[in-house]
Amino acid sequence: MEDAYARSVSEVLDFFGVDSSKGLTDFQVSQHARLYGKNVLPEEERTPFWKLVFKQFDDLLVKILIAAALVSFLLALINGETGLIAFLEPSVILMILAANAAVGVITETNAEKALEELRAYQADIATVLRNGCFSILPATELVPGDIVEVSVGCKIPADMRMIEMLSGQLRVDQAILTGESSSVEKDLESTIATNAVYQDKTNILFSGTVVVAGRARAVVIGVGANTAMGSIRDSMLRTDDEATPLKKKLDEFGTFLAKVIAGICVLVWIVNIGHFRDPAHGGFLRGAIHYFKIAVALAVAAIPEGLPAVVTTCLALGTKRMARLNAIVRSLPSVETLGCTTVICSDKTGTLTTNMMSVSKICVVHSIKNGPEVAEFGVSGTTYAPEGFIFDNTGVQLEFPAQLPCLLHIAMCSALCNESLLQYNPDKGNYEKIGESTEVALRVLAEKVGLPGFDSMPSALNMLSKHERASYCNHYWENQFKKVSVLEFSRDRKMMSVLCNHKQMEIMFSKGAPESIISRCTNILCNNDGSTIPMDATLRAELDSRFNSFAGKETLRCLALALKIMPMGQQILSFDDEKDLTFIGLVGMLDPPREEVRNAMISCMTAGIRVIVVTGDNKSTAESVCRKIGAFDHLVDYVGHSYTAAEFEELPGTQQTMALQRMALLTRVEPSHKRMLVEALQNQNEVVAMTGDGVNDAPALKKADIGVAMGSGTAVAKSASDMVLADDNFATIVAAVAEGRAIYNNTKQFIRYMISSNIGEVVCIFVAVVLGIPDTLAPVQLLWVNLVTDGLPATAIGFNKPDSDVMKAKPRKVSEAVVSGWLFFRYLVIGAYVGLATVAGFIWWFIYSETGPKLPYTELMNFDTCPTRETTYPCSIFEDRHPSTVAMTVLVVVEMFNALNNLSENQSLLVIPPWSNLWLVASIILTMLLHILILYVPPLSTLFSVTSLSWNEWAVILYLSFPV
Repeated sequence: MEDAYARSVSEVLDFFGVDSSKGLTDFQVSQHARLYGKNVLPEEERTPFWKLVFKQFDDLLVKILIAAALVSFLLALINGETGLIAFLEPSVILMILAANAAVGVITETNAEKALEELRAYQADIATVLRNGCFSILPATELVPGDIVEVSVGCKIPADMRMIEMLSGQLRVDQAILTGESSSVEKDLESTIATNAVYQDKTNILFSGTVVVAGRARAVVIGVGANTAMGSIRDSMLRTDDEATPLKKKLDEFGTFLAKVIAGICVLVWIVNIGHFRDPAHGGFLRGAIHYFKIAVALAVAAIPEGLPAVVTTCLALGTKRMARLNAIVRSLPSVETLGCTTVICSDKTGTLTTNMMSVSKICVVHSIKNGPEVAEFGVSGTTYAPEGFIFDNTGVQLEFPAQLPCLLHIAMCSALCNESLLQYNPDKGNYEKIGESTEVALRVLAEKVGLPGFDSMPSALNMLSKHERASYCNHYWENQFKKVSVLEFSRDRKMMSVLCNHKQMEIMFSKGAPESIISRCTNILCNNDGSTIPMDATLRAELDSRFNSFAGKETLRCLALALKIMPMGQQILSFDDEKDLTFIGLVGMLDPPREEVRNAMISCMTAGIRVIVVTGDNKSTAESVCRKIGAFDHLVDYVGHSYTAAEFEELPGTQQTMALQRMALLTRVEPSHKRMLVEALQNQNEVVAMTGDGVNDAPALKKADIGVAMGSGTAVAKSASDMVLADDNFATIVAAVAEGRAIYNNTKQFIRYMISSNIGEVVCIFVAVVLGIPDTLAPVQLLWVNLVTDGLPATAIGFNKPDSDVMKAKPRKVSEAVVSGWLFFRYLVIGAYVGLATVAGFIWWFIYSETGPKLPYTELMNFDTCPTRETTYPCSIFEDRHPSTVAMTVLVVVEMFNALNNLSENQSLLVIPPWSNLWLVASIILTMLLHILILYVPPLSTLFSVTSLSWNEWAVILYLSFPV
């Protein structure tokens, strides 16, 4: 039933044909089950494993590599080659691709867990009325029309419409669904609001939320997919994962590279058509195959095989550094996405604030000797931990707060007029509440005030274990005062009272809304001497003004506390007893902002990142928090910067676009609004990070360019996110953004390094073909250079230190190319030098080397006709391993020097010395050791068709390499 919130109780019951005193009959249950389905979230169709695997190979560069591997495999078979060398190249290529695919599949399967986690928020059992009898049934058996009873601690099993109140009030914590910081009072009245959001539907109990106070009956109106949880699931299913900016840029670059490679390969083949019939090849077809092999070698040389592995490694290094900052990355590419974030949509409750109600202000009457003198106290500590101090209005800490009469009685009243629990959870290492968050805040206040009469009080309490400390003072008061009778909170009175017995004395403690309590008070307790004085109009006006200041300007949630001495022996309380009270004090509490958030906000503004606070809370509370954290520091007034979701939706299209560019706060939102906001910002080409902790945040977290979940948040939010904040702290996001920017800069550096190296290899092969000299490098040698000698320094470039001004620059544009035109030209020049130096080394050995044949250059150019004519040298000289070893070593050494060029994009080695990145120095040393290993160890030198070199040859290699 779609609009049950707008219908009366009788209309809803009639719609389902149910009697509220008897429930559904068995026949109706089976009928409704057929009609509406089961109360379970349907299983989602998973992507088959084979599809996930194939998806990893849907990339142009990968396809070219697979083709190259297959071609070299077929050519080896055609030539009748056997043994390890024949199949080494295709095997190595396929192993690299398999490793990359494995990483991709693991990442994708994690993403599907979010939908599974939603099931954890479904209740297991429900108390149901059927055939006139109550029974406890599995929640999966519920059908629309069932009458269900709920009470404190119950998880709501389905979406339900309230039909009967069985206690003074019913309050529900629906933070996981709406993000409201305090529990919501439910009632029976139908809602008349147009475009009602979840927060307006005060007569509906939503599936997965928890009852924190009271008892009631309700009729089921939606099950399974037709619940608030179900709509979140559907929203997540409709959300496709966006490709990250780096992935898009690498894909574009890959496509460009693939076209260039294909062109060069075809060109090389066509240029050599005249050589197909050369006698050395043994026929036209064999000549064609020979030059086809060269074209394949070119493809292998041009594609940076190590690039995916190095990008993955660099991002993985970034995630380790971020884990130390309390940011746990679930999806590797999102590390880099953080660097170009332009807007952070931050949840308020739990991210900017602690999501733990705590008392921050106390107001008491000090004395009235020289007119009414009111004292205010500040309270520190922003969590449920009993750690914090009380300060007077000059900011001086009180050493023994419990020695002040009003504070002592506030602690008593807070501990006794209270139905919540505070306990320490050793598994999570934090203090947890059971019950209403405002009541838990009072329990924590009682702990901070401490106990009277002990000089060693503060230090003695610190010696207790955390489990004992959680409620030590509360337990003390509960042992001193025995509870006799309770008058529960009701909406008309807006207060609750408890009668206690203490040493032959009966005392009633009351707490409630200040307007209710103050109007019932005839006396006041003074804080200077503990005397009781009559309340007069002046005092009442002063207290009202303080209450209005707390509630208005400071948007604190206020409670007033009072007591009354009752007649001896009274055992029962009635509503008539709640008059002639003695006012003790006023407490103001809030969901406090985190201390680090203000500095983080300033960092965002400096870095050109806009923060939009998004919350389910009401506008005035949210605006107050935004003022405290500095989100509004740059604004003169809030008009046009602060909207409720309803106000924003009512704006015409063009005004919505304008509003999005200025917005700093969006309140009264529900899940669909968050997703809508992300989509609207993305349509304006913003890169959006969205934070959240509740189930309600999951669709928006999935849709955002980077979803950031809180460590203390729901499993659903974590599974839908790219990153989890272990400390739930907004400031951690800002630190992670800085890290993301540094990672991107390093990623650019090693991509450039690998590209200039690969251009060098292409130039080397291309020049050799054009000059008509023998193959300078074998394909297996190219693979070794690409993977090992390029890969290690490229990975080490990921350790370059971030620039000091990394958070002073504006976010980079998503459209910015990884390699821009000017840079590509720079690296083309470097690549050309690398290629020419390699060919020079090859030619040098044949023409000038002391140990070489000292051939004339024309003989080298006509090497392929050697068997058909008389020569002064054996033709086997062209099979010698020395020239390709010299060429390969020049290529390796020149690339080691080139790696040092990539310590910085624009600064020289004189400004940033090599030892600023010791990992790079170590990787260069290790690469050279590995290269020396394959030159001088016989089985390896045979495998890679290389040989040992003389000192003279090494000197020439260094001479050719250093100018780079």
